[in-house]
Amino acid sequence: MAMVTAVTEGITVSVITNYEGFAQQNLRHVFAYRVHIENNSKDTVQLLRRHWFIYDSNGEIREVEGEGVIGEQPTLSPAQYHQYSSWCPLATEIGLMTGTFLMQRKSDGSTFKVQVPEFKMITPYRLN
Repeated sequence: MAMVTAVTEGITVSVITNYEGFAQQNLRHVFAYRVHIENNSKDTVQLLRRHWFIYDSNGEIREVEGEGVIGEQPTLSPAQYHQYSSWCPLATEIGLMTGTFLMQRKSDGSTFKVQVPEFKMITPYRLN
């Protein structure tokens, strides 16, 4: 799957997905995704919260909101990056995710939302 990227106020977020297979025990298609967050701004920033929307092709929409990412609230100085991997189960063969990260500038305490690019999750055999 191709990498998708979005840039907000000097913060670059890139995502790549991978189909992991079908989990027979809970009847879900499992997708892994890797997120790369790079600080190309002049400020040191900290990722405080995430807010995701997960769309399944059967019309189901899930909203996930909470502190940090995978239990971390990384701080990034200019030119630093943070990378993490996670996963998402879907009832169908096609879905997508999008959302935002709430960031805080360490210099003045101001916060801003960074766009996470919309990324598709598609089983490989559906691409033919």
